[in-house]
Amino acid sequence: MELVLLADQPEAIPQIAKWYSDEWGYISSDNNTNDASRSTHALESKLTGYLNRDELPLILLAVEKDNDGKKRIIAAAQLRFQEMTTYPETSHWLGGVYVDKAHRGKSVAQRLINGILALTQKYGVKELYLQTEDHSGGLYKKMGWESIEQVTYHNIDVLVMKLEINQI
Repeated sequence: MELVLLADQPEAIPQIAKWYSDEWGYISSDNNTNDASRSTHALESKLTGYLNRDELPLILLAVEKDNDGKKRIIAAAQLRFQEMTTYPETSHWLGGVYVDKAHRGKSVAQRLINGILALTQKYGVKELYLQTEDHSGGLYKKMGWESIEQVTYHNIDVLVMKLEINQI
């Protein structure tokens, strides 16, 4: 498995948009159940803003070569600014962590998150937040993330977690 930036593999945008829409498309961004902002098409457009190498936001991909030597995307994660409007505009977030179903349970997410954490050093990020529907904290808790609060955000109960980067 190799970690690469979306900027180096922009042809991955349709796949990532489909993953995100399939996984989180039901979440409304403005309490409107007919919200189109999480459609595959809308997400493809939004993801072009993540085609960065030297600034945030960006997406890190986990890729592996198939039997024909072609790179195949198996996971994605975002390093971005302010995901929740209830937190400061300057806050940095880990978001959009998605592992293809066929690759779950193989430590792909952990390796991808560690790749994001390595990138935080380059951008001077001191603390990183995330939100998860897993109120136990799951993998994030095992990786040292602290629970901050449980909130309802876009009609979904989520756990907000934080990691002090200097603890890595």
